[in-house]
Amino acid sequence: MHNAALAELARGDARFARWRYHAFDVEPGMLREALGLMRERGFRGVNLTVPHKVLAVGLVADLDPAAREAGAVNTLLAGESGWRGFNTDGFGLAAGILEDLGLGLRGATVVLLGAGGAARAAAAECLREGCASLWIANRTRSNLEALLAHLAPLAGAIPVRALHGGGGAGGPATGAIVINATSAGLHPGNPAPADLASIPGAGAVYDMIYNPPETRLLAQARALALPHANGLGMLVHQGAKALEIWTGIPSPRTAPAMRAAAAKDLGY
Repeated sequence: MHNAALAELARGDARFARWRYHAFDVEPGMLREALGLMRERGFRGVNLTVPHKVLAVGLVADLDPAAREAGAVNTLLAGESGWRGFNTDGFGLAAGILEDLGLGLRGATVVLLGAGGAARAAAAECLREGCASLWIANRTRSNLEALLAHLAPLAGAIPVRALHGGGGAGGPATGAIVINATSAGLHPGNPAPADLASIPGAGAVYDMIYNPPETRLLAQARALALPHANGLGMLVHQGAKALEIWTGIPSPRTAPAMRAAAAKDLGY
């Protein structure tokens, strides 16, 4: 999708005629060396996926506020003193939810499933956007408590609470946006990360997973007649924001070409 956007930009701007986006498999233990080689070879920027998002935090010269709050980076920009780290996942999530569900995070009640790196970026974005409250559910209690402790300084007056079992009294308000930030659903045999019927107040569902296009969680949302969407929009908008960091071209200009290319490649 990046190369599709770059090809479109090159048609109107010769600066991008030789720009290309390449994919590399890098073992975690080789990340430091790989990033050094990329700087030596003149790479403008880098995208990182798990597990490199957290590992790279200690390898960059500077972190932008969103990356610092998330504790993870997915985008690097070459600078004179080293790589500068960014996190565009939160931006992509908010843009994807707005585009595909017509819902904003500001003033929303959010139920977040998961407590890993993706959940951390999502939670930070929800708080940054000014959600009304944030409820987090996770199967491993220690990871959940660690995320709650990390978010406490960011939350201010916004309530951030653990969601256990059926929630009970004082649970999420009606109309909550349920966001899946776990990997449950990536494979056909995976169980859903949660039973939507047991989540009080569930009003819409956003699954960060985009392949397959309908996970078990989304199938249940459809059966319950809840508005729902997969993570294709998040994938596109986080990528378009990364491209903006590297090129200076506003993400709304490149997102349509990137979405069309990604949807075609995934067989949507």
